[in-house]
Amino acid sequence: PCFALHPVPPPLLQLSKHVIERRTHIVSHQHGMTVTKTLQEGEEEPRCQSFSYSRAKLRGLLPEGASLLLLRVLACRQDVPPGLVFLAIDTEGHLCTSSY
Repeated sequence: PCFALHPVPPPLLQLSKHVIERRTHIVSHQHGMTVTKTLQEGEEEPRCQSFSYSRAKLRGLLPEGASLLLLRVLACRQDVPPGLVFLAIDTEGHLCTSSY
C-alpha cells in the first residue's frame, strides 16, 4: 500500500521560552529556623519571602531527607503505624503536617 504524507500545518500559537527559577534556602539557628523562598521569572529581579519559626513551633519537624528515609523504612517493614503524622514544610515554606 502507498501512504501519502500530509504536511503538518504550522502551530497557531507560538510560545516563547519563559524561565522560572525557584529556590528554597533553609537555615537553622539557635532560635529556630528561617526559610527563604526566591522566585525569579526570566530577567526580572528575584522576589524573596522569608519565614521564621521558633524552636517550639518546630518540635517534631521531619525534614524532607528524613521523610524519604522514613518512607524506605516503612516500606521495608511493610507496616505503617496508624495515625502517623509529622510536622513538615510545604512547597511555599509554611509549616504543615505530613501523614503516612
